[in-house]
Amino acid sequence: MILVSRARGHARRYGEAMPQRFHMGDIPRLGGVGIFLGMAASWLFAAVAFWAGNVGNLGIDAKLAVAFTCAVAPAFIGGAAEDLTQRLSVRYRLLLTGLSAALATWLLGASLSRLGVPVLDGVLQALPWLGLVLAIVAVMGLPHAFNIIDGYNGLSGTVAMIVALALVYVALQVGDRQLAGILICMVGATAGFLFWNYPRGMIFAGDGGAYVWGVTIAVCSILLVQRHSLVSPWFPMLLLIYPVWETFFSIYRKLARGVSPSVADALHFHQLIYRRIVHGVFHDDESRRMLMRNNRTSPYLWAFTGLTVVPAVLFWSNTIVLMVFCVLFVITYVSAYLMIIRFKVPRWLRK
Repeated sequence: MILVSRARGHARRYGEAMPQRFHMGDIPRLGGVGIFLGMAASWLFAAVAFWAGNVGNLGIDAKLAVAFTCAVAPAFIGGAAEDLTQRLSVRYRLLLTGLSAALATWLLGASLSRLGVPVLDGVLQALPWLGLVLAIVAVMGLPHAFNIIDGYNGLSGTVAMIVALALVYVALQVGDRQLAGILICMVGATAGFLFWNYPRGMIFAGDGGAYVWGVTIAVCSILLVQRHSLVSPWFPMLLLIYPVWETFFSIYRKLARGVSPSVADALHFHQLIYRRIVHGVFHDDESRRMLMRNNRTSPYLWAFTGLTVVPAVLFWSNTIVLMVFCVLFVITYVSAYLMIIRFKVPRWLRK
């Protein structure tokens, strides 16, 4: 509420010509500040309760709360700095998310020791440092993947909540209430943000919010697989295949056009849905029309996310089935993208 009412000044730096801009007026892009502070405060409160003897069944002590907060902080600071100034280059943001990844491996012991493929698992067992490298790459990459899909009111925030709740479900299935508690704190902070973000669009998550979601979910996914051999490594992969594949496909698409992957454009999947599937509204002023059309875009992507989350939750321990669904998603995504690009969208889908 404070950010909505007091933090509009920096939004004037976000130019009207930016390809990602699908709103009118100067909207604060500092939702990530509220998400990070709410989440960190929840972790620290749980640690205080643990210290006071109210352990409950979570087991979030001061060491774990501080470790998670320190791991997320560098990426959050980089994202918030970009939201405020619009001048922090991709190189520095990658460096800060890399620092978050390094802290996660150091403070929390995050490492990928298996991939669900016997040959590759044997290599990881023989070369433990390779598991650390893969964990760092995963924690570095997911924040930027969430940033890519962050384009419309409620889109990335709801995707983050859905994925986190799926991780909570599986964590509880294997008795890991500690990780479940960490993620529930993130869900609660995100719900508070979404109260202001959807459908009114009064504040955006910005890079800071996307990076907070990405680092937290990536670290919890790695720790869940690392701690519990029953959980397939492809469970979080299928959960996150939408933002991950969107990132890889965007890099390929830009390189094929001879453009640097760091250059922003307006050809992401969610942007095509906004332009070519969601109908405009003509009975109101321009600002209201854009807001309503913006809000109607996100549910398409929520449903798209559900196509991966439902089978991931149902088959979270079955590696083969999860791999098959990952392949099916990639085929579905590419087919849908080409269909939209070529103006061959079925009429029923545009209603």
